Amino acid sequence: MRNIMLKEMKLSASPISYLFILAGFTFFLPGYPVLCGAFFTTLGIFQGFQYAREANDIEFSVLLPVSKKDTVKGKYIFVCFVELCSFAVMAICTLVRMTALSGAAAYTSNALMNANLFALGTALVVFGLFNTIFLNGFFKTAYKQGKPFVIYIIAVFLAIALFEALHHIPGLEAVNAFGFEHAGLQLALLFAGAAVFLIMTLLSYKSSCRRFELIDL
Repeated sequence: MRNIMLKEMKLSASPISYLFILAGFTFFLPGYPVLCGAFFTTLGIFQGFQYAREANDIEFSVLLPVSKKDTVKGKYIFVCFVELCSFAVMAICTLVRMTALSGAAAYTSNALMNANLFALGTALVVFGLFNTIFLNGFFKTAYKQGKPFVIYIIAVFLAIALFEALHHIPGLEAVNAFGFEHAGLQLALLFAGAAVFLIMTLLSYKSSCRRFELIDL
């Protein structure tokens, strides 16, 4: 598996996949829909998949002395690696905003979703959607990428709109609390988002393995 990961990181990956990890810094931007940063990270991964397809990466992978399941596993581990690197950037930005910049007027008067623990949890849900819709859709054919990515775009922006709207609903204002106010609730929501990400990714991985085994390359 180590060699498969090295192949994914050094041969299959496009530099743009690594560059878009920096999209996590959108969590620093006031008055900006911070969850778009999670989307941009997945956009970079998608561009990497296009690069790999043009290089016949899947065909090369199945010629290696590894199982089809390991080929799928390598892709999933690499995608999760990029997503979690971007999440780490988001988490750092969020902690700085919640501590050193907690009194900044640009953040306290923000009408959109604040960068807080709840926002981090929803970013993980966005990544889970990508893994479920795009990755699972890709391994249905191991070639076609456009349709699953378009479906993902529709789903993710509906999800972003929902998450952005939640704190405007009476009684749910706490999900957008700034600083460490309602930290217990938001921490629970962060863990819930992490659980959703893990479950969606594992189910998607198992489905992708089954689909890829049926493909005659």
